[in-house]
Amino acid sequence: MDGTTLKATRRDWFGLSVLVIPILLVSMDISVLYLALPAVAADLEPSSNQTLWILDLYGFFLAGLLITMGSVGDRIGRRRLLMIGASIFGAASLIAAFSTTPEMLLVARALLGVGGATIAPSTLSLIRNMFHDAKQRKEAIGLWTAGFAGGGALGPVIGGFLLEHFWWGSVFLVNIPVMVVLLISAPLLVPEFKDPSPGKFDPLGVALSIASMLAIVYAIKHGAQEGFDAATIAASTAGLILGYLFVLRQQRAKHPLIDITLFAERAFGAAVFSQFLVIFSLTGFSLFASQYLQLIVGLGPLAAGLWLLIPAVAAGVGATLAPPLSRLISTRSIIVGGLLLIAIGSLTLSYVGTDSGTGLLIVGMSLLTLGIGAASTLNSDIVLTAAAPEKAGAASALSETGAELGGAVGIAILGTIGTTVYRNGVQGALPPGTPPEIAGPASETIGGGIAVADLLPPPLNDALRELAATSFIDGLELAALWCAGGMTLSALVVFLLLRNHRLAPHVRENT
Repeated sequence: MDGTTLKATRRDWFGLSVLVIPILLVSMDISVLYLALPAVAADLEPSSNQTLWILDLYGFFLAGLLITMGSVGDRIGRRRLLMIGASIFGAASLIAAFSTTPEMLLVARALLGVGGATIAPSTLSLIRNMFHDAKQRKEAIGLWTAGFAGGGALGPVIGGFLLEHFWWGSVFLVNIPVMVVLLISAPLLVPEFKDPSPGKFDPLGVALSIASMLAIVYAIKHGAQEGFDAATIAASTAGLILGYLFVLRQQRAKHPLIDITLFAERAFGAAVFSQFLVIFSLTGFSLFASQYLQLIVGLGPLAAGLWLLIPAVAAGVGATLAPPLSRLISTRSIIVGGLLLIAIGSLTLSYVGTDSGTGLLIVGMSLLTLGIGAASTLNSDIVLTAAAPEKAGAASALSETGAELGGAVGIAILGTIGTTVYRNGVQGALPPGTPPEIAGPASETIGGGIAVADLLPPPLNDALRELAATSFIDGLELAALWCAGGMTLSALVVFLLLRNHRLAPHVRENT
């Protein structure tokens, strides 16, 4: 095939803009929810555990269903799956917007996860089929990743404006017109692709995949929240056993859901692992950042959103610069450098204090997101080029599974570190005899502590606000230090795994 036939057409580039739309939306939905969390907590009054689940249930279902949906897309058509997902996502957004209880919002978040699981592998795998030229594909993936960062940039600004003028449910309603645009434009601009010989569908493999992922994610969340108890042991054991059975079935199946042999190439495994790490850090610290700006600094949602625009733009810069930079230095250097930037950003966040203002937080978050943008783009390119084009859906689903599992684990571990340190700090310092209606909310979350402080007379109200803020910062510091150490160690692991991946993917592929 000559270089001319490899080049993408103008229609392909317009089609790429359609594929970026749902990625913008998914990213915007995450960042909007962080900003809306104080309003949601005040209106629906969820417990601290429910609050974490409201944040995490989306990623929980997304991680559980991605492998299955990636294989389904290879069979029924990736554009068709994308449109099905858009319909589900729009309907779930409507339910979320008008939720009246924490339980109703949890159901809506679960449905959003189902819709997201159909969207995520479809968009990335369609890029693999639309852009055959390696240089153009890298650029397309860079724009796709920048779109994800763009959603993170637009989310706080749009969400902040809506939260200052309307009720918190309005942040979900913005999803609906975007999904309508996608449903109209996708058939016009995005070609359909599917595996011409997908083989027999494996319902038992599907069941094993979903059950294994859900059990593992539940064990991580429950263990982080409640400790290493019987439920954690049972869920993790069940998840690992089911996962082992799933792998065995995929190795023996004539037409497996995923190609296990992809992991024989260390670069593929390193890319999936690295994708897990970058989203782990992004989701965990986005939660801290939005709460810090609103509850510690005292900014409104719109002002907080404008400040969070800076690290979101940094992520877009990293994603956009990574492809041209990879023609000058190795892919390994960029990915490892991205992980080290995340470590430096996390270490910077560990120095944030109650009186630091916005500057230090934004610097730390920007370093972190710059590394995320650069590493994530090249991770995706490694994953997609490792698989045959007709298997791109399943391969991208593996990458997205690593990413969404990283998001779930990031909120579970980093969020729970913060919650646990906060709870212990407040409970240990509240005066004896504090009324239960004050002690209960104050000990659950910083939002609860700030809210009930207004019920106390001076100087007790100021003392409780200071105690809540100090305890929150202690949790942020510990989570940041653990993340910095973990990312530094992980950078070394990825460096070793990619040591034979010396050529950039476009050079290796065209050689």
